Amino acid sequence: MGGRIATPQAKPTESGRPFDAYFTDVAALAGLTAPVIYGPVDHKDYILEANGCGCAFFDYDNDGWIDIFLLSGTRLSGAPPGASNRLYKNNRDGTFTDVTRQAGLEAVGWANGVCIGDYNNDGYEDLFCTYYGQNRLYRNLGNGTFKDVTKEAGLETSEVRWGAGCSFLDYNRDGHLDLFVSNYLQFDFEHVPKPGSGVNCNWKGIPVNCGPRGLPFGRHSLYRNNGDGTFTDVSIESGFGKSWSNYGLTVVAADFNEDGWPDIFVASDSTPSLLFINQHDGTFKEEGIERGVALSSDGMEQSGMGVGIGDYNLDGHLDIFVTHFTEDSDALYHNDGTGNFDDTTLPARLGVETRFTSWGTGIVDLDNDGWPDIFFVTGSVYPEVEKQFPQYPDKSPRILFRNLGNGAFEEIANAGPGVTTPHSSRGCAFGDFDNDGDLDILILNMNAAPSLLRNDLKGTHHWLKVKLVGTKSNRSAIGARVLARYSGRVQAQAVLSQSSYFSCNDSRLHFGLGQATTADLTIHWPSGLVEKYPGVKCDQLITIREAHGVIPNAGWARS
Repeated sequence: MGGRIATPQAKPTESGRPFDAYFTDVAALAGLTAPVIYGPVDHKDYILEANGCGCAFFDYDNDGWIDIFLLSGTRLSGAPPGASNRLYKNNRDGTFTDVTRQAGLEAVGWANGVCIGDYNNDGYEDLFCTYYGQNRLYRNLGNGTFKDVTKEAGLETSEVRWGAGCSFLDYNRDGHLDLFVSNYLQFDFEHVPKPGSGVNCNWKGIPVNCGPRGLPFGRHSLYRNNGDGTFTDVSIESGFGKSWSNYGLTVVAADFNEDGWPDIFVASDSTPSLLFINQHDGTFKEEGIERGVALSSDGMEQSGMGVGIGDYNLDGHLDIFVTHFTEDSDALYHNDGTGNFDDTTLPARLGVETRFTSWGTGIVDLDNDGWPDIFFVTGSVYPEVEKQFPQYPDKSPRILFRNLGNGAFEEIANAGPGVTTPHSSRGCAFGDFDNDGDLDILILNMNAAPSLLRNDLKGTHHWLKVKLVGTKSNRSAIGARVLARYSGRVQAQAVLSQSSYFSCNDSRLHFGLGQATTADLTIHWPSGLVEKYPGVKCDQLITIREAHGVIPNAGWARS
């Protein structure tokens, strides 16, 4: 509960311009029918039951078709049959097969976040999952199975912690992926107050689960990759070991100040968000307030939950969008290219929407017109409240703002039933599951089956996908920043290990090009190498290996 209440902006007159993207939920047809269990359905006694978890689009078997990984929670009364994280293999025909058991990924517990990265540089993407309790590192064995290597990798802890956001990153640029984990708060059932027992346990006069305010802060952790399959906790020496007086959630690692070194942004619930700037010597300095991303434009704390990263105004710099609690506006921060940000929420006309609690999000081009849009999912943390206050529903629609190309956005009232149908959602991921050249959306729904929104895009807009393979850089190319120049504009994107809300997108960067038929690419690799590829033709995936050039696509085929 961030505490900030914002009066919604008046909605401007609709532009009348067509929006060519249309979303249909095809999860049931695709075979995604198992519910994601997370606490009771109609109430939440503890904040642990309310926050939910994330999901991922990633190609675990390197066949060129992205697969699906869904996290799951449990219930204090006992896990229902079938409650587990789930891995779904893409059958390349619009359907998926549940391969969780044979992959060795069955697990029951309070899972929260997932981040993807090839930590051992063997060519297969690995999984790290955060939990209340013990986080888990799964090594991809390359044969369709995973092995829990948490203990042997040095990531097992003796204390109970609430792992929340996470991100692989190469903070020291040695070619090996390190790991950052945000820890939400200190929680144990014996000491957490019951609903209604204090000022932090009531909302609108209704007893609700307590927190986060009033509960002790967590401590964030940085683990250095030793290059031999193990990690060393370097939280203290790197500057993360103390309590930052914040409730950290989603973690995004990217080079925000464009100095060639990855920084870390932590969206924070009911407290200032954090921006850790890489000092190039193994340490970080927290500068969120000074750089303008910690608070709202009027200096208020907000309930930072989800994070979208992208270049909304096509100036070649990575901007940040953060989702917040109901009755507050979500926030858009414009990057000036040096890692300093201005809150442009109101000029961008995003303050028109304050009705819902917002979670997973992305700055993504959904209609391929060359201007990235903003999408986010919503859902209440207090399902019991709507009985007395129906204006605060448990389930609510997804929100889509189309980019008008002039620094402002316009809320789209109907982009298909996949957007308008209400759910209580948390994580979401963006990717092209059917390889048809547009972005689809995977959404995790609380105590319901997930949603898989197929984008049925019409029109003649072009696109380009970029897949990067590191050599001197980490194999996943996490931290790489790509500039695409087309139609006199430039768009920046980055390869990320986590964004949205506790989730991970398709690692193939997707650029809508509008009417442009070529783009000039500049790649800033994590190693420091800069490469240029002029005149790349549209409507294709291009795979580029660091210092080696364009290579054949791994199994890519359009449906």
